[in-house]
Amino acid sequence: MYENNNMNGQNGPYTGQNANRTSYGTYMQNNPGYYASQTQFNPGNGTGNGNGMGNGMGNGIGNGNAGPGIPNKPKKKSGGMLKKLAAAASVGLFAGAFCAVGFIGIYTLGHGMGLIGKEKDEDDNKPVAYSAAAQVTPATPTVGDKPTVTTTSASSTKTVVSDVSEMVDDVMPSIVSITNNMTADYFYFSQEEEGRGSGIIIGKNDDEYLIVTNYHVIADNDRLTVTFSNDTDSPALVKGTDAKIDLAVIAVKQDDIPEETRNYIEVASMGDSDALKVGEPAIAIGNALGYGLSVTTGVVSAVDRKLDQDSVSGTFIQTDAAINPGNSGGALLNINGEVIGINSNKIGGTAVEGMGYAIPISAARPIIEDLMNKTTRTAVAEDERGYLGISGISVSPEDAFYYSLPEGVYVSNVTAGSAAEKGGMLKDDIITAIEGTTVSTMDEFQKELAYYAAGETINIEVQRLSGNSYNTINLTITLDDKSVLEDE
Repeated sequence: MYENNNMNGQNGPYTGQNANRTSYGTYMQNNPGYYASQTQFNPGNGTGNGNGMGNGMGNGIGNGNAGPGIPNKPKKKSGGMLKKLAAAASVGLFAGAFCAVGFIGIYTLGHGMGLIGKEKDEDDNKPVAYSAAAQVTPATPTVGDKPTVTTTSASSTKTVVSDVSEMVDDVMPSIVSITNNMTADYFYFSQEEEGRGSGIIIGKNDDEYLIVTNYHVIADNDRLTVTFSNDTDSPALVKGTDAKIDLAVIAVKQDDIPEETRNYIEVASMGDSDALKVGEPAIAIGNALGYGLSVTTGVVSAVDRKLDQDSVSGTFIQTDAAINPGNSGGALLNINGEVIGINSNKIGGTAVEGMGYAIPISAARPIIEDLMNKTTRTAVAEDERGYLGISGISVSPEDAFYYSLPEGVYVSNVTAGSAAEKGGMLKDDIITAIEGTTVSTMDEFQKELAYYAAGETINIEVQRLSGNSYNTINLTITLDDKSVLEDE
């Protein structure tokens, strides 16, 4: 307030914005006990005679050490000091009131925005929690309780289960890992390779356990091995496939499964994917990256998501539960442990994080049931296989798109006198299925044909051009022995 028993600014009045700003800075340094917010009032005004009244509030009152303004010759005026005191007091009262209102406003705003988390009640000194809409009330845990978050509102109470371990324990006996040993052909050599995926036990008959998976998991296989979740292995055979929707059913003979494992494994429970709601929990289980069965969790991000990708088209469930390579064929489950979808890493791939897809189980069930009822077949020895007598090339998805062709095997030549010619197959036909199993490439066609012996009669579906469109034709053909073709 005072320096050397003299009021600051005793040197005389001053004018100028700059003087006033500097005046405040000096006053606040000399008087740290006052509200810092006072420095913002009327920062640019100020003519004043002297300063250092001690309150530092007002226009230009508070520091006479600053001020490049032009000093005027002091004039003595009766009652001047009383007027200055009165003016300073009134300005101080105004600024103090203004600061008080500002402080209350800032406190209230900070309180409402959660910047001020809680306050002490004057009566019982207990903390009071604040929330705009609902309170999250942590339950008192007891032995055996599972962690939950209970959200309470004025109209309803909902509990979200964050621990799915018990459900996973119940479901694991229904999930398997699948190993596909295949031969990969390169330009000048071929070598055996291994692919890995997942599957779901969906049924059993008198002789077999039946497992659903993705078609691309078991395609081009030379040998299939199923690993149950108790780490026992059994060989598997293909029962039926549908490449268009990327589904396949494989079978494991009960005699090839140890008794202990037969007592352990279970058939999965099916849910209703048509009843799904966006935002409800989703749990994915599968053989991620081939490391073994693992669990990821998320929510149903979207339903009936339409996609047409990599020769697979349809509507799918979208989820943010991670579906990585190896998860294909595994289960997407609801919170009750029911299968609501069959995961497919082929759909969407890994280009975008947090977007996985699954084939809805309600749409897949009719196809799965059809594949389950097919005859389980083993590949016939090469010298006993039946032959058709055609030359063909694959119609790729790109060719199908650009040339408006069906996907399948384009018949470029039919050998005279062959089984194909006798059965009514024509050049330019496009083969799309053998015995109800979809084939999209020449390689798929040859591998499927390898299940049938010479002399067997099979049904082959072809697309035949008629005018400007293709019509479906079903041909019944009895396969030849290889020697018949060699004689031709």
